[in-house]
Amino acid sequence: MAEDTKTITQNQAFDPLDMNNYRIEKLPKMEKSGFEKLMSKLGIPLAVIAFVLIYWFSGISFLDNLSETSVSGKALARLNEIGLTEFIRSNYAMLAIFTAALILWITEAIPNYLTSLFVVLGIVLCGVTSQKEAFAQLGHPVMWLNILSFILASMLVKTKFAKRLALGFVLKFGKNAKSTLWSFLAINLILSMFISATTVKAAIMLPIMMTVCAIYGAYGGNRNNFGRNLVIQELFQVNLGASAFLTGSGAHLLAISLIFGATTSEFGYTDWLKTCAPLSLLILVLGLTLSMYVFFPMKKEEQKPQIEGGMERLRAELAAMGKMTTEEWKAVIIFGGVLLMWCTDSLHGVDATTVALIGAVIALMPGIGVVKWNDVDIPWHLMIFSCGAYALGAGLNTTNLPGTLVNALFDSLGIGDGTPFWVLYVIVTFCMMYSGLIFQSKTIRTMIFVPIAMGIAQRFGYPVISLALPVAMLTEHCYALPFNSKPALLLYSTNQYSITDAFKYGITLMTISWFLILVWGQTVLKWLGITPGLF
Repeated sequence: MAEDTKTITQNQAFDPLDMNNYRIEKLPKMEKSGFEKLMSKLGIPLAVIAFVLIYWFSGISFLDNLSETSVSGKALARLNEIGLTEFIRSNYAMLAIFTAALILWITEAIPNYLTSLFVVLGIVLCGVTSQKEAFAQLGHPVMWLNILSFILASMLVKTKFAKRLALGFVLKFGKNAKSTLWSFLAINLILSMFISATTVKAAIMLPIMMTVCAIYGAYGGNRNNFGRNLVIQELFQVNLGASAFLTGSGAHLLAISLIFGATTSEFGYTDWLKTCAPLSLLILVLGLTLSMYVFFPMKKEEQKPQIEGGMERLRAELAAMGKMTTEEWKAVIIFGGVLLMWCTDSLHGVDATTVALIGAVIALMPGIGVVKWNDVDIPWHLMIFSCGAYALGAGLNTTNLPGTLVNALFDSLGIGDGTPFWVLYVIVTFCMMYSGLIFQSKTIRTMIFVPIAMGIAQRFGYPVISLALPVAMLTEHCYALPFNSKPALLLYSTNQYSITDAFKYGITLMTISWFLILVWGQTVLKWLGITPGLF
């Protein structure tokens, strides 16, 4: 009896409309499954065994047969610098490091940032690249842009403009359940213009999203289709919203930097916008429509607020913020200026990283800006993780390993030079799309598949951008399973949907998106001169 009274008291104490109840630290921690625990235990020994076998005990004919005629560019310069024998050993080392790192990253046997530090160390000690080049990846322009983006995003968090924007959109356009879902799509698309970290966007939206779920009856372990729609769409939209903008993800910037190293012209913010944004918007609209009407159709009672005065609570929350503060206006002006310069890069020629640096300097300027350094939340463990990925990319570029592997694979399969472009296009886009079911990191997928696409393009005499850019455009498709990305794990922990719910929706949208990228290759990308067309 006393226990029942205690339970009733606890339930009464929980206010489903209190946003403080939905902070990240209050969400339940998701335990690893038995398989995940087993893999984390096996990760280190498997990585060590793979490294040792490849580096010291394997004989790989296509590596042993490397010569000056089989490599070019930076790899040829490295070969001339260290000699053929050492160059072949560096290729063995790169393959061993790459394989071991993938095992550690996938199994999460050790923290991702620690794996990255091992990658940098291995590349230096095994002589894959010079120490200067390996360590210099921490100063890569993409690294700087990631750091600067977090400084700019911190303005939204500190001034609470992001919260005001989200509340305002929901109250203005969320007249009913369906219009509320559409308003969240618009919010996520707007935030994607400014914030490159999908996890940050999900964290900003989480308290508001969960409060809206409670208003429509999805709280306290009670799932309904409104909650499924809203939270699964949040996961879908933070990723596909990012896909619309070059600065929406660090992986995009990494991909373009890889492609730019082998092309003669720069691919800027506006180029990405006209190439990728229409496709992203089309997929977002299709995704929400299918979610509401096919996968999770809402009953009439689920489309009505279940808690009396729920929207009034949101209105009170917005009213409590008062009028726009001077700090908020400053943040809006700084962001607006940065976005304007990004959109007009073809006119002034200032790259995205330098523009972000200008914005960050103004944001931090005493008396003018809106944040101090201690207000800035930079996840340095993610920066170190990215540094290792970029070092891996530098090693792959120096050894030309992706091109060597591609040549060996195609030779073994008997795929000759007469292979039609559409066959290559279908293969690389298919592999990139469905790799999102296996890999957790978008950066790692980019590091693997963009160089492979470039190698295939070079082998068959096509511009590298014709295959590498479509692959890069599929980076954000990582929403089908909880371990596919950090936002996926965060939003799954809200207990608003099951793994089955997310997978049946996710795999369907991945397949639809793959067919759309095929159509894009024959139409928009062909019209823009990026691909020769598929047929």
